[in-house]
Formats: sequence, structure tokens, C-alpha cells
Amino acid sequence: MKTKNLFSALVLAVTVLASSATFAQKGKTVMVGGATMYPTKNIIENAVNSKDHTTLVAAVKAAGLVETLQSKGPFTVFAPTNEAFAKLPKGTVETLLKPENLKTLQTILTYHVVAGKLSAADLVKKIKAGKGKASLKTVAGGTLVASLKGKSVILTDEKGGTSKVTIANVNQSNGVIHVVDTVLLPKS
Repeated sequence: MKTKNLFSALVLAVTVLASSATFAQKGKTVMVGGATMYPTKNIIENAVNSKDHTTLVAAVKAAGLVETLQSKGPFTVFAPTNEAFAKLPKGTVETLLKPENLKTLQTILTYHVVAGKLSAADLVKKIKAGKGKASLKTVAGGTLVASLKGKSVILTDEKGGTSKVTIANVNQSNGVIHVVDTVLLPKS
């Protein structure tokens, strides 16, 4: 009975996510952080307008990754919100933004990026094919594990921390952004 329920939940999730992916892929805009995200703009051009991603944008600038995320890609970016960064221990963000911590900052940020464009439907297909889990190789060289909890895609980092995709399929000219509620951390 549990297997049938799990399968039904997966089919429902794929259907819901695929329809939202189709909607977004047809050139429709998505609102993130009070700003319209345009599928014709690149990741940076859109992210700078989201009031929910000012910490991420500042970190990307400090890490020297603006040019990379403006390039052709495609990229799948799991974008932590300001609230996600605020969950880190007090002083962590300020410490990471210091020039002497550039390499660590770059590693953490690129740990949120996967080469290629993976829609929510693509993620669910990978999870289903992996019998409930999908390993995603990050640009930083680490691994994120994607799974489903109800209808939500959950990412687990190498330290065992989890992050939920709160807004999926924010299509960009050079990839896709999935907004997440927690910063993901690679192994030290």
C-alpha cells in the first residue's frame, strides 16, 4: 500500500511540476522577491532585482562570479534567500565576504550550481529513477542529493543539512533558478 501511495504521489508531483515548468518555459514571467523574473534575461540580470536575494547577489559579486553567471551556461542555480543566509551562525556571512575568505565563498556559492538546465520535472524524474534519491554533481565538485517530501523537492548537502525548493522553474536565458530556504554546505 505504501508503494502505491508513493508512486501516486510521485506521479502527481511530476504532473504538477511539469505543468508549471511548461508554463514557465512558454516565456511566462515568475515573481521572486517582489520582482518579475524574465526568461529572456540571464541569472544575474534577474537576481539583482529580487529583494529576497540581496545577500546572494552581494556574495556573488564579492566572489567574482558575476561574469560566470552571466555567461551562456546553461546553469541550474539553487538560490538561497536572505532568510536562508540569516539561518547561518551570526557573523558567518560577514566573515565569508572578507577578501581572505574568497576561496571558501566561491566554493559555497558554486556548490549551489549544477551544470545544465534541470527543471523541477527533470529533478523529479531523476529522483524517481533513483528510487527516491538523485545525486547532483555541483560546479564546486561536490554532491547534492535531491529527494521528495510530499510535493516539495528537498536537497541534502554533504553535511546532512537540508533545503527546500520554495519557488521552482524560474527560467533564465542561461538556465533556471530554483529558490531554496537554506544555504547548502559542502564538506569542509
